[in-house]
Formats: sequence, C-alpha cells, structure tokens
Amino acid sequence: MATAISNGVRSSLASLQTITSQAAAVQNRLATGKKVNTAVDNPVNFFTAQSLNDRSSQLKGLLDGISNGIQTVQAASKGIDGITKLVGSLQSTVKQAQADAAQNRPTVVGTGTTLATAGEAALTSKSLKDIALDKRVGSAGDTTVATATAGAAGDLGVDTTATPALNIQIVTNPAAATSTTNISVALTANTTVRDVVNAINSSGVATAFVDEKGLLNVKGTGSETLGVGIGVGADAAAATTASATGTSNAAFGLNATDRTTGIVSSGVTSATRSNLIEQYNTLRTQIDSLAKDAGFNGVNLLAGDKVTIAFNEKGGKNQTKLDIQGTSLTSENIGIQQAGNAQVTGTINFQNDSDLEKATTALTSALTSLKSLSSTFGANLSVAQTRQDFTKDLADVLSTGAANLVNADANEEAANLLSLQTRQQLSQTALSLSSQSDQAVLRLF
Repeated sequence: MATAISNGVRSSLASLQTITSQAAAVQNRLATGKKVNTAVDNPVNFFTAQSLNDRSSQLKGLLDGISNGIQTVQAASKGIDGITKLVGSLQSTVKQAQADAAQNRPTVVGTGTTLATAGEAALTSKSLKDIALDKRVGSAGDTTVATATAGAAGDLGVDTTATPALNIQIVTNPAAATSTTNISVALTANTTVRDVVNAINSSGVATAFVDEKGLLNVKGTGSETLGVGIGVGADAAAATTASATGTSNAAFGLNATDRTTGIVSSGVTSATRSNLIEQYNTLRTQIDSLAKDAGFNGVNLLAGDKVTIAFNEKGGKNQTKLDIQGTSLTSENIGIQQAGNAQVTGTINFQNDSDLEKATTALTSALTSLKSLSSTFGANLSVAQTRQDFTKDLADVLSTGAANLVNADANEEAANLLSLQTRQQLSQTALSLSSQSDQAVLRLF
C-alpha cells in the first residue's frame, strides 16, 4: 500500500534528491580532476581529448629515438675533434723532422778548375771562392776563357753576342724525368757566376753555392737522383734544348753526365728523423683507433654507418625524418700515409725533404676534410636538436589542449559543491517544515 505524501513534502524531497545528485557529480569531478570522464559526459570533448593525448604520447615516444640519434652524431663529432688534434700532432712531428737537416741530399759538385785557379788567386789576392763568384760568364764575340787578374774579373769564354740566353735545367731522377725545372737567365757581358748561383737559389727546387775550392755545388731539396744541365743559345728555347744535355756544363766545371745520368743520394740518414718515424706512425694508428671508438649504441658514423632519426608518428611518405650517412674515416682515406726511412711507393720517406713537404700538404688537406665533415655533422646535429625541442613543445601543446577539453576547474567545482551543500541544508530544513505542517493535524485529536 502506497504511502500518501503531501505536496510540500514531495516537492522538498525532490529538490533534495536533485541537489544530492548534483553534489555527487561535483564530488566526482573534484576526485578525478576531470569534468568529462566518459563519452556520456561530452562525446566531442572526450574523443577529441583522447586523440590529442594519443598523438602526444606517440611524439613523446619518438623523443628517445631522437635523443639516441643526437648522441650518435655527437659521438662522431667528438671523434672528429680528437682526430683533428692527432693530425695537429702529426704536423708537429713533420715540422720537427724538417727542422733537422737532411743528410742524404744529392749534390752535384764541380770537379774541374775552370772557375778559379791558384794562379788567379796569386794574381788577384782573392780567395778561390770570390774569384769564381765574380767571374763573368762571357763577353761579346769572345769564346776564349779569360784569366782573372788584378784589374779584370775574367770570364768562362761564352760568346754573349751569339748566345745571349742561358738556361739551367734541374731534373729529379733524370732517367725517368720525374720533375724538370728550367731556370732562365738573360746572358749579358756583365752576367757573373754569382748571378747563376742566385738564379738557382731563387728557384726553390735546388740550392747552389761556390765552395772554398772555387767549385760550383748544386744540392737537391730531396733525396732523389739529381740532374743539373747548363746550356746557352741564341734564344731561350735554344738554351733550354742545350741544357737538356748539359752542353755548357764543362764551362762551369761540371760534367755532362751530371745532367744525363745525375748524382744519386749519399744514402746517409738523419738519426733525428729516423726516431720521429715511430712517433709519426703511432699517431697515425691512433687516428684509426679513435675513429673505430667513436660510436654510440652500436652505430658509428665514422665507420660508414647510417642513422635515421624519425620526427613524427606517421609512416610512409608522410613521415618526416633525417638520414645521416656516415663516412669511413681512416688515416689512409684522408691521405695520411705511413712513414718510413726509405723511398717506397705509398709511404713518406722521412729522410726526403720533398716527401716531408708533401706530407705537410697532405695533413693540411686532411684538416680541411675533417673541418668539412665536422661542419656537415654539426648542421645535422643542429637540425636534430631543433626538432627535439619542437617535438617536446608540440607534445606539451597537445597534452594541454586535451586537458583544457576534459579537466575540471577545481575552484569552480569547489564553489559549486559549497553552494550545493548550502542548498542541501536549506532543502532539509524545508522538508522538515513541510513535515511539521502535516503533523499539525494530529493536534486536533
């Protein structure tokens, strides 16, 4: 049997139930921190927030891969820095070797007494060296050697009118003509042996001097066989042709074979340079070792490995990524050859000045290559770090956007709960008053 309730009580009870339901909803929001907990609360906001959170989670998952890629590039970059320092040490080693004079440079030495004689020294009261240096190469219309006297410098008997051009030909390995340099000298009546010596010294391919015996000496800058030919002619071309066989060598106290056959190295080695060979080769080996150790998590860009860094969660053509192709970095690949104590193909002869100069050039080129590679890795590293920061920020933006759609305002909900609690108390009071009105009927009995 149903119980009859007065309208006043029923109205107060319904109001109280509504307030209780609303208070429960507010308490749930405060407890979960969300105003949309299920699709029922707000389908659009619920599924939109879920999608944003999913993408944010995927982007955050990519951060580990980006971080590994960055560390791989940084490891390679550090490796290049270390190799650059080792190349600098190699340069210092070569400079130390160059500072010690080579002992095996071939020297073409005059064997005759054409340039100066003891009789001329007696006539001029000069040293044989000074007599030879001051002697003129020739004079106009005269092909006879003139003796130096107290009043004349003397000459070598070259007709400067018929042959006004002189050429000195310096050849490395005459049999194979590895390197040939022609030094042209304008021949006049005032041209002296000193002018010829200065022309050779200015060439940079050989050095020349007249010794105390009055003999002409021409020394090579390397350890290869040295050929020296002197020729005169009606013009530069004729003089060059004549120097190829050394037709005027005899006039300067040299042999014709000094051009055609040449003078070989003495074979004497420098102890200082020999000791530096091991140091050089050890540094070279360390370059290879350092490059092998410049990897991260099994990937080494200096060993030719490739690293791919993904920047978004998509696949296929829609995926954005950065491919960084490494290079096989070895001492040989950057042009640094092994050092030795002899002339062997593919090695640096530390006893040879020419080889040391080539080594200096090769090391400079190696540094240029390292700088270029470092610049490439640096640019890729900058891109990866920029995308890492962007990915972090974008993931935060997505998470914040999702939170704005479903999170509750704690202050607002707390105020709502307080208001509902007040209304609940008032509804309970109203319910009590309505009940008292019904109880007033009992007073009639």
